[in-house]
Amino acid sequence: MDSRAGDLPVPQVWYGVHFFIVKVAIFLQVAYNTDSNMAEVVIYQHIYNRKFGTVEVSPQPIMPERVVAPRQPGKVSLSFRKLSKFSALIGIALVLTFFAPRALTFGKTIISTTFENFRMSRTEVQTLKSDLNTSKPVYFPPFDPRLPLTNHLVIASIGVDTDIQEATADNFEAALKKGVWRVSDFGAPNDNGRSIILAAHRFGYLAWTNSYRRNNSFYNLPKVKVGDMVEIDWSQRKYLYEVYATSKGTQILDYSADLILYTCETLTGEEKVFIYARLIQV
Repeated sequence: MDSRAGDLPVPQVWYGVHFFIVKVAIFLQVAYNTDSNMAEVVIYQHIYNRKFGTVEVSPQPIMPERVVAPRQPGKVSLSFRKLSKFSALIGIALVLTFFAPRALTFGKTIISTTFENFRMSRTEVQTLKSDLNTSKPVYFPPFDPRLPLTNHLVIASIGVDTDIQEATADNFEAALKKGVWRVSDFGAPNDNGRSIILAAHRFGYLAWTNSYRRNNSFYNLPKVKVGDMVEIDWSQRKYLYEVYATSKGTQILDYSADLILYTCETLTGEEKVFIYARLIQV
């Protein structure tokens, strides 16, 4: 039986059929401008060329993809979207109509309750002002131009008659070298909210004379007794204080006093002498 078909043997017929398919595929590839399965077409063509020694045809270049315009929604789809948005707006409006008044009422209730909790009565306001400013009535003695311009201390019972020195807490020694120092972290005569604290050395310095020591320091402070008077001339106003208690120790015992005086009891010890006095309104 003849195994040939035409001039080509069976394998050649087979490869001829493949070659024909490849050519058709290339034609369709170019005609429809698509790159799907292009790699397989090129492989088949190269196999055929290597088998039969034909001139290898360069593979067809891959054409750029066509830009496909986005599909425009139909009229039904646009109508459905508009209907959905409209329905959502109606739903929001209904929710606001029915629930907004209740929400506003609830919010007003919370806000008013909160403010009521922080609101104070007239009595509480007055008490707070007193605690912040002073729990004692503010007292200003009459102005007297005859009084010294400098702030002055007089304790007649022990012969003290000296100016009051002003200095900060980090420079108090400079004030003590001159005499009596008003502790700057506490009150002043025209500030009735805090106690006035006056401190001074008792024995002082070798440069001091005995008369200077008696007049300008607290050398005789331990001799002060309950009932003695203390005078402070401040901004040309005379403030009078009456001693109501004394104590000895290392700490002040009564910060409610209007005026507190203190000094060391001995030259080297830690024990101090404290004098407590109340303001007398003349």
